[in-house]
Amino acid sequence: MGHFCASQLLKRGVGTIFLSMFRTVEDFRETWKAESNSMLRVFRALSDESLSQSVGPNGYTLGSLANHITGSIAALPAQAGLLPMPEKHVLPTVEAIVGAYEHNAKQLAEMVDEKWSDTQLGEEIPMFGRSFRKGAVLGLVISHQGHHRAQMTVLMRQAGLKVPGVYGPSQDDAAAAAAAKK
Repeated sequence: MGHFCASQLLKRGVGTIFLSMFRTVEDFRETWKAESNSMLRVFRALSDESLSQSVGPNGYTLGSLANHITGSIAALPAQAGLLPMPEKHVLPTVEAIVGAYEHNAKQLAEMVDEKWSDTQLGEEIPMFGRSFRKGAVLGLVISHQGHHRAQMTVLMRQAGLKVPGVYGPSQDDAAAAAAAKK
C-alpha cells in the first residue's frame, strides 16, 4: 500500500483524524515554537548518509519524510489561504532540509500572527472538499508533522542514529544521562 498524507485521506474520507482546535493565536504560537524546535532536533540528528534509510523496498526514506514534512508545513496552510503554495523541491542534504524547514516554520508563525486573529480561528473555510475551522487547520499541521516525525524516529533507529527526545527524554537521552552519573 502506498503512503497517504492527511490531505489525501481527508479527500477520500478514509480513517478518523482528530483535529485539535486552537482558539487563540498565542496558544498556537507557543505550541508551534515547541513543535518546530522538536522537529529541528530530529532533523539535526540525521546525517546525509541516513537520508536513504528506508523501511523497505518502495517505502518512504528518512529523506523523503523530511522533505514531505518540510513542504507540508507550508502546503497545508496554503490550502487554507494562509501562505502561497510552495514549489516542490527535493532537498538532498540535512543542511538544506533544516534551512528550508526553518524558513517555512518561521513563515507560518509570522503569517498566523499577521493574517489570523483569535476570532478568525473559529471561522470555517473550505479545504479538501470539507469545511474546517482555521484553528483546526493549525492543529492538522501539527498533528501531520507529529505523525511523520514518529515514522522518522523508527527509521532513525534502523539507521543506527541516536534519537533525540521530543516530549521527554528518549532512550538515547536516558542512557547518556545514566552514563554521566557514573
